[in-house]
Amino acid sequence: MRDHRYELAVRAAREYPKSAAAEGTPLLIAPLWLPSEPIPLHHIKLQYKQADQFGGITGTEPLAQRLLPLRTDGTTYSTYSEAVAALAPPAIFENRSTYRLLYANLRSDPRMVFSGGQYFDGINVGDAVAHEFTAATLNEIAAQDLRAAIGDPCDPARRLVNVAISTLTLRYDQTADTATFPLHRRDSARVGHAGGMYQVLPVGVFQPAGEESWNIENDFSLWRCVIRELAEELRGDAEDYDTHGGPIDYDAWPFAHQLNRGLDTTQVRAFCLGMGVDPLTFATDILAVLTIDAPLYDELFAQLAQTNAEGSITPTVPFTAETVERYTSTESMQAAGAGLLRLAWRHRLTLLA
Repeated sequence: MRDHRYELAVRAAREYPKSAAAEGTPLLIAPLWLPSEPIPLHHIKLQYKQADQFGGITGTEPLAQRLLPLRTDGTTYSTYSEAVAALAPPAIFENRSTYRLLYANLRSDPRMVFSGGQYFDGINVGDAVAHEFTAATLNEIAAQDLRAAIGDPCDPARRLVNVAISTLTLRYDQTADTATFPLHRRDSARVGHAGGMYQVLPVGVFQPAGEESWNIENDFSLWRCVIRELAEELRGDAEDYDTHGGPIDYDAWPFAHQLNRGLDTTQVRAFCLGMGVDPLTFATDILAVLTIDAPLYDELFAQLAQTNAEGSITPTVPFTAETVERYTSTESMQAAGAGLLRLAWRHRLTLLA
């Protein structure tokens, strides 16, 4: 899975109708998740509610446990995340609180509904089903019973769904009418998902900044999640926020204040292009684009990090047809990044307006 991640994702996409693929990439998108035009990020209505009793696959069923190795005492690990933590933990592997997706409609009256979840919810199902697919590809097992039991991976009623926000960050030079973007190469030793692959950045799980209850409401914002990930992945700021005494004050945070002011003056434009599912691991990503005018971009990211906690960064990749084609067709790129780049190129006139 680590060494052939891209090839496996391309193969896994063939298990689903071609109509589900985003712009010819492996990324799967449900019809309600693909708007006809970019949506300003702040136009998406968010609702947080208590979830009803869940009747789908959680990763604790015998279908999933049959894929797990035995402990030295002969007993089976209870979940995929427990096995990973014991046998092959990446540097970053914490079961933090998340916002769990219940419903999304990004076509008419854009809205998303969430409840509370845990990071390992996605690992226990998604990584297990990827393991199953790999074993079947190697003819080690005959049937993909877990994948079949889940059915439609874009249906949050069939599995517990965490989402990440994958953001293409464009530096737009209005004078030259050109744009560039930073590109991430994820390090297999540091991350539990999509190691060794290219990806846009920043990318981060949609979750509160801390485990205290007051963070749930304060951080329930797609935009605030993007702000934190920009600080962490492009500036190299620490990911540990001191929320023990209270939630983050975004108004008093100079970096967040600059970005908010940029939105008000249109030096910053934030859009959503849809949401999709990785066909191998079922990782689910909101596809966002952040366009920042060059003077403000250079001020915000004067010291752009060359590496971060999850891999290395190429700071200035041209946003051109040739580059988009290269990374979405010939390079090992994560499905969400490939789908996002293709969609962004299709909508480039709106994104750079």
